[in-house]
Amino acid sequence: MLCPQVDAAPSWRTIDLMSDLHLQANQPATFAAWQHHMAHTPADAVFILGDLFEVWVGDDICHSPNTPEGAFAQQCLTVLQAAAQRLALFVMHGNRDFLLSADFAKQSGCTLLADPCVLNFDGQRLLLSHGDALCLGDVDYQHFRRQVRGAAWRTAFLAKPLAQRIAVAKGLREQSESLKADGASYADADPAMVAQWLQAAQATTLIHGHTHQPADHSFTTSTGLTLQRRVLSDWDASATPPRGEVLRWTKGNEPVRHRPL
Repeated sequence: MLCPQVDAAPSWRTIDLMSDLHLQANQPATFAAWQHHMAHTPADAVFILGDLFEVWVGDDICHSPNTPEGAFAQQCLTVLQAAAQRLALFVMHGNRDFLLSADFAKQSGCTLLADPCVLNFDGQRLLLSHGDALCLGDVDYQHFRRQVRGAAWRTAFLAKPLAQRIAVAKGLREQSESLKADGASYADADPAMVAQWLQAAQATTLIHGHTHQPADHSFTTSTGLTLQRRVLSDWDASATPPRGEVLRWTKGNEPVRHRPL
């Protein structure tokens, strides 16, 4: 597997990695926590590994301030633009915001990351992913993912009027909330696929989100190689207790889970 690579700048001492913020207008506490973190983090670079937004119906939402969705997108862009003035900012597509594209990157000042990609930092090759492609046990989702990531679906969806796309996204969110209310759980990453990805990328650490099961995992391959999988937390400032972590990695030190909430 030939992964795109990001080489850390020599001046980077600390990086932040986060995912699954699911930013949306009806979760102001989560937005406020993220806004505060982005304004005050000591990191030299921030990596957001998917699902920055609860939903993204196309980059034209950036130019639609007269809609509630567009107004909220503008609030988020303002936070990103300010952060991009003082640190390197990278955003990866998630399963909720896979339609983020070049106009969003230009408007926000961020760099869009391929999934997966390798980050060369602190003398290590770190494999970064949102993580949804690794959850092979969620067969229905994998079928849906293949469909919506195709060029034909993307072209057809983006050709719809903005109001229609917003309505479709609202329906999908309601369906997702209904499944969660019925006790549906997130599938975990497939261990064999994790090992395959890491070995193909010549990396020993995978960092991902999506599963909402934050933890650090170590395992040994049949050849005796020790690999690590660090799973990022989702964010929900209104939950009891509040959820939200940043994996902060400083050169020469073990990464720590910082809790901005």
